[in-house]
Amino acid sequence: MKQKKRAVSVRSLLPSSRPLWVLALSTLARSTGNGVVVAIIVLYLTRSVEISSTSVGLALAIAAVVGMIVSIPAGHASDVLGARPTAICSVVLQGVAVWGYVLVGGFGALVAAAALVAVTDSASSASRGALVALAVPQKERVRTRAYLRSVTNVGFSVGALLGGLVLNADSPAAYTGALIASGALFVVAGLAFLALDTVPQVPRPAEESPWGVLRDGPFVAVGMINAVLMMNAGILDVALPIWIAENTQAPMSVFAPLLLINTVMVVFLQVPVSKGAEDVRGGARALFRSGLWLAACCAAIALASGRSTWVAVVLLVAGVAIHTVGELLYSAGSWALSYELAPEHAQGQYQGMFGLTTQLGTAITPAVTALLIVQHGWIGWLVMGAMLAAAGLAAPAVARWAERSRPAYSRPAAALAG
Repeated sequence: MKQKKRAVSVRSLLPSSRPLWVLALSTLARSTGNGVVVAIIVLYLTRSVEISSTSVGLALAIAAVVGMIVSIPAGHASDVLGARPTAICSVVLQGVAVWGYVLVGGFGALVAAAALVAVTDSASSASRGALVALAVPQKERVRTRAYLRSVTNVGFSVGALLGGLVLNADSPAAYTGALIASGALFVVAGLAFLALDTVPQVPRPAEESPWGVLRDGPFVAVGMINAVLMMNAGILDVALPIWIAENTQAPMSVFAPLLLINTVMVVFLQVPVSKGAEDVRGGARALFRSGLWLAACCAAIALASGRSTWVAVVLLVAGVAIHTVGELLYSAGSWALSYELAPEHAQGQYQGMFGLTTQLGTAITPAVTALLIVQHGWIGWLVMGAMLAAAGLAAPAVARWAERSRPAYSRPAAALAG
């Protein structure tokens, strides 16, 4: 009996359809390669290529801006050329762009290589989002993205561990081999989409502008809420290690287990937490709850300051667990709104716009974190929590506004039925 239950449990963790198998395997290859690149790229450039850390930071910042600029046009290309071929080309080209890092010998070449990686990454993100929208049933989109996010965390963690081995070797040959192997994983990830059936394009209504997302004020407002809530990622990546080191009695060695808690929770809980966020109302409700959970997380972490070692550790663990629940709800809600508020013929450009706001939130997080938390301590944590809570509280009203503004031919089916 126990063996049967175990078999059922294992089967529930595997993809449930052929398209999901293909998407999952592609995601695993791509995220593993990305994990290696993220882990090694800065030290490769500073130690092996001997570019200053300041120049590396500037080059990567320029590349990030370029990636944001092309996000919407890249998504539009997906609508015009087809999500499947665009996804194949963009992910394969991202692998080729990663190989370009091997040829970098100075700042100019680094800017060019990093910009190519950023451009292909933006194109990949928009086209893959559109591919999910068109390759799986409407009610399965959020669940599919949730499953793929769990796979992404597994792949990225494996890649980061492999990158750690490369950093330990710390040799030009190791860095070069790792970048070549990572680029190859991207190429494999792109070619995997050939196993998907051809995805039919949805024709654009004659009365609809080819660049409709740029005129869609309500959707842009939803995107701005997304940008604010996206800053939750910086809580763990940027603010937490600084807070532990400078404002608590907890040892820095606790940081790695805290990240592990976050990763394990995301892998196993993203799919179940996403239930109920399949439409606009469910997605807005998830963002509402996300803002409150993230605000509670900020309060818990702020309370760790000035406490004894064990009390600080307990509060940090609680803060990370609370944060992860908010992060899971944020992901589910953002996927629901980005898909359900987008006209079917323009999923690519709408995913591109939403991706742009996600990138914007990621880009401003270090500066906001430095301004609030590093400069103002626990008060900064409370201000950060208030910002996240306010964004969550605003989500339902803004989502309803966006839903009402949809043209009749592009409103979500649930809205039309109601």
